[in-house]
Amino acid sequence: MTATFKPCELHGTIDAPPSKSMAHRYLIGAALSGQACTLTGVDYSEDILATIDCLKALGAKMTTKEDRVFVDPQGFMQAEHPILACRESGSTLRFFIPLALCLGRTVTLFGSERLLERPLVVYEQLCREKGFSFQKDQNSVTLCGKLESGNYQIRGDISSQFITGLIFALVYLGKDSSMEILPPFESRSYINLTLSALRSFGADVSFADEYHIRIKAAALQAFCGRIEGDFSNAAFLDAFNRIGSEVTIGNLNSESLQGDRVYADYFEQLSNGTPTLDISDCPDLGPVLFALAALKNGATFTGTDRLKAKESDRGEAMHEELRKLGGGLIIGANTIVVPKQTLRYNGEVLDGHNDHRIVMALSVILSKIGGAIDGAEAVRKSYPGFFEDIIRLGAEVKLS
Repeated sequence: MTATFKPCELHGTIDAPPSKSMAHRYLIGAALSGQACTLTGVDYSEDILATIDCLKALGAKMTTKEDRVFVDPQGFMQAEHPILACRESGSTLRFFIPLALCLGRTVTLFGSERLLERPLVVYEQLCREKGFSFQKDQNSVTLCGKLESGNYQIRGDISSQFITGLIFALVYLGKDSSMEILPPFESRSYINLTLSALRSFGADVSFADEYHIRIKAAALQAFCGRIEGDFSNAAFLDAFNRIGSEVTIGNLNSESLQGDRVYADYFEQLSNGTPTLDISDCPDLGPVLFALAALKNGATFTGTDRLKAKESDRGEAMHEELRKLGGGLIIGANTIVVPKQTLRYNGEVLDGHNDHRIVMALSVILSKIGGAIDGAEAVRKSYPGFFEDIIRLGAEVKLS
């Protein structure tokens, strides 16, 4: 799908879409609880559909209606020959590998080629140390092992998703366990989201200190509630405000633990100077921050290495597309500099790199200067209603 923009401004009021990060965690928490739960405010992005499919494959009954998901976990973890389809969702793959290792039998998790290129070294090392089978090819990971409660060490510098995945498994196993996170510990805010979600179901999980998590045996319980709004995707909507639009965004919890809440402060700094910003704890904001910096005064970003292992290499992808517009990035070791630049559309269609956040970041730029993006359907991964929402707010964009 191609999205073709004319220069435009957006006006109106809109709710931020539900948090994908929280939806993953609450759906899995509901299955772990062992009791029927109803979650509302769920947005059926491709990633969330992948998690729902994997829960079904493991035996949970999942019923969807409008924005509600009814979870009946009575058969969870009882499927005889589970095959888990993770689509392109890194969260789904990394959250479900440790659960698969609790079964003590062979499980295969499938995903796109790009997904399987993303690092799984933490789990490979765990399986090697435990004597478990771990086989990875272009489109799948096949595992066999019997994970047990206990004390674990896990790296904190690759992705917090590994830590969350192991927490889910240890909660499922139902005995006292502990985890030491080896520094540097990046994206700590995502672990706070995991602990908060699990505590909603009665789990006893907490930080004992800065680098240690304790998981205590606890009787889990049902939880029914609404998924809070997503600051990650709200950032793309709010970015339009920094280039002339007037959009009021609702459905955001001012007390949220989401690390991407920092976007508002970062936007303010980009609008009023040429700051140096650390994105090691909020890598999903990278593309929209680069876009806004390119339209403003430039900036320097640190903590950027993890952008290489997302749906695309997000630094290189944004550099490639900004070059088509007369700009570009300077990519260094764990650093990306966005020089002050003047962007112009010269008729060359931009490429979305099969990355939802690249497409949305480029959409912000093209709403200012006009132009077209191929591969715009990538927004379905996290924010399927993105184009419908911005069109409703007045964006002049044609989808074809």
